[in-house]
Amino acid sequence: MSNIAELYPQPLWQWFDQICAIPHPSKHEQQLIDHITAWADANNIEYSQDKVGNLIFKKPATPGYENRKTVALQAHLDMVPQKNSDKDHDFVTDPIEPIIDGEWVRANGTTLGSDNGIGMSSALAVLGSNDIPHGPLEVLLTVDEEAGMTGAFGLEPGYLDAEILINTDSEQEGEVYMGCAGGVDASIELELEKQAVASDSAAFRIAVSGLKGGHSGCDIHLGRGNANKLLARFLVESASALELTLANIEGGSLRNAIPREGEMTVVVPAAKADALNTALEAFTATVKNELATPEPSLKIVIETATATDSFSAASTARLAQLMHAAPNGVMAMSQDIEGVVETSLNMGVVRTEANKVSILCLIRSLDDSGRRNIENMLSSLSALAGANCEFSGAYPGWKPDNSSPVMAIVREVYDGLYGHKPNIMVIHAGLECGLFKEPYPHMDMVSIGPTIRFPHSPDEKVKIDTVGLYWKLLLAVLENIPAKA
Repeated sequence: MSNIAELYPQPLWQWFDQICAIPHPSKHEQQLIDHITAWADANNIEYSQDKVGNLIFKKPATPGYENRKTVALQAHLDMVPQKNSDKDHDFVTDPIEPIIDGEWVRANGTTLGSDNGIGMSSALAVLGSNDIPHGPLEVLLTVDEEAGMTGAFGLEPGYLDAEILINTDSEQEGEVYMGCAGGVDASIELELEKQAVASDSAAFRIAVSGLKGGHSGCDIHLGRGNANKLLARFLVESASALELTLANIEGGSLRNAIPREGEMTVVVPAAKADALNTALEAFTATVKNELATPEPSLKIVIETATATDSFSAASTARLAQLMHAAPNGVMAMSQDIEGVVETSLNMGVVRTEANKVSILCLIRSLDDSGRRNIENMLSSLSALAGANCEFSGAYPGWKPDNSSPVMAIVREVYDGLYGHKPNIMVIHAGLECGLFKEPYPHMDMVSIGPTIRFPHSPDEKVKIDTVGLYWKLLLAVLENIPAKA
């Protein structure tokens, strides 16, 4: 046990401490599933597992609450695996190392997994309690939320009896969510011509690092740098004058994380080496000035490298222009909800394989028409560049329901606890609630959670006191669930 197990509320933090100790990145949740089901077996808690791997637990009502509506508490089992470049960590085998840092808990050089580990911990703590009043209770823990929402897509009718679902994947205490963006993955592939590197050439590695990155939904409006876009910008501005060709480019690791790091190997005539250094110095000064506020730690370095071949000048230009022209960041703000992003795109991953470069983006939108508009932008741009563009994994948004009974309950309970109404919000991130509406169309849903900053990046942290506030709210809401009709 680490020292976070002593924080308030202890039942929740003790679970989170166990979760941190068990590797559980997306698509590698089995070890955590085995731990949780072994605990359920030891405590005679009923559970089942569906064909895609989701866990569904059922617990009878506490005495006196048998006539209440059934509630499902929902969280996802997986976490986003992101680490600093100087951190030696294997997310499949190594535990997360949580650290208390003043008012926050963070991890040592990696993502913390408070998204959605805190919510999962709260559900398991309620499930294992014998002194928390609640009606008939279910807990749904889904798999692979961060890498494709596989669990939510695969959930079928008949597993849940709940009339109400409380999603625990929100990341701001004092805000209650009643809607979220939908999304789709965009995959662009561009085949390029290669050529041998001339004997009078020099190769260099150019690397971007020190960016904050973050969640491509929650943080997309903050104006942070995108390592992939910065590399493309330098190529567009300097490749022609330097007679530069590209040998390799790599950036980002997840489509739903703003890329913090990226690098490319470039080839120039040896006589242009000094000019390359001069151009990169000027470029670095420019972008550091532009991003001084959101990205104070931005670094761009150059070092000698080796390369036996590179893309042709024409191919280098096609790729650079495609990446530079591709939309990225906030595309539209909501006209209905002040301060909420409606549509965005994140150029999350760029990879080189032989004579092909692939680009993986995530489009998010509260409006399906906004999503389709960005899809058409990428398709049009790809056609102009001679690239192939495909879309996959589309998931629906969660349409707000202003008449939601559980929303009203949460709002009134929050006011009773803390003396003021919470903010009722729609989140630009993707929650699983929209997908749950297909197998369970009449389920009334709401999403709450503690304050989590910078999820999907190694700067991820959760504010300790807000975990306690969230816990009190959750327990009070469970106690105030109305009777069955």
